[in-house]
Amino acid sequence: MKIIPLGTSSGKPTLRRNVSALAVVGEGEWWLFDCGEGTQMQIARAGLSPQKLVGIFISHLHGDHFNGLPGLLSSMALDNREKELTLVCPTGVGEYLALTARLKICFVNFPLNLVEFNERSFADKAEKLVYESPRFTVVTRPLDHRIFALGFRLEEKIKPGRFNLERARELGVPAGPLYSRLQSGKPVTLADGRVIDPSEVLGEPRPGKVVSYCLDTRPCPNAVKLAANADWLIHEATYTDDHIEESHHFGHSTAIQAAEIAAEAQAKQLLLTHFSSRYTDVRPLVDQARTVFPNSFAAEDLTEFEV
Repeated sequence: MKIIPLGTSSGKPTLRRNVSALAVVGEGEWWLFDCGEGTQMQIARAGLSPQKLVGIFISHLHGDHFNGLPGLLSSMALDNREKELTLVCPTGVGEYLALTARLKICFVNFPLNLVEFNERSFADKAEKLVYESPRFTVVTRPLDHRIFALGFRLEEKIKPGRFNLERARELGVPAGPLYSRLQSGKPVTLADGRVIDPSEVLGEPRPGKVVSYCLDTRPCPNAVKLAANADWLIHEATYTDDHIEESHHFGHSTAIQAAEIAAEAQAKQLLLTHFSSRYTDVRPLVDQARTVFPNSFAAEDLTEFEV
């Protein structure tokens, strides 16, 4: 898995940074978090195939986080996409897409699984499962911004233990398809009638990778829950700490506050993003974050980070 920031500026693009969008790439599928203006061009520059995009997750309805959506959806339609796409977002995106369709701005001719949330959606349950495939899940929780906003947690399901090749040979399992079957957790029957259980050749199950995405938001408990033990927490860091009052007023976090969330959640690494355009150099934000959480890094457009 890898993370590719497609836009790391807040509010408006700069010459070096596009507005908010980020890709998380797995084997054969990838997920898009936010879709600011110009995202489809960044997708092309990153070498990502829109045909392999399986889910788009919009955090909130500020334009720098979803203005690129109609163009991206229309381009996938022009490319004759047939596979269903999941679109998770705050309530209002469906109405917006319907309006742009009537105005001939947006064209979608493939199955779109639209899932919308508002404040009332979480009255019964604090966390909602919004995407599931054989290998991955995505859950969402509301964050604390000026308007209703969602954070997300992408989690790889528990993986089978490592395959013990030497033990398989000792048991007389012939190389080939039986190895694959055992690795997938299924028993096999040998030619002599013996049944080999996967537990005989596999180590302990391994936890999957976790990526958490939290922007835009003030520091809040749900950000900590989404980031719990994550391999990467992607968190906004709009301001340095000398602008903490302005940050709180506009519903954002400073770099130090993002680091405090990462530390409390016991995340492994923190990727700072959503930088105010006032910062032509974001090293001061990283330096501040590292005073609290040493494994802090600045997201740069189109720079890949391994998970």
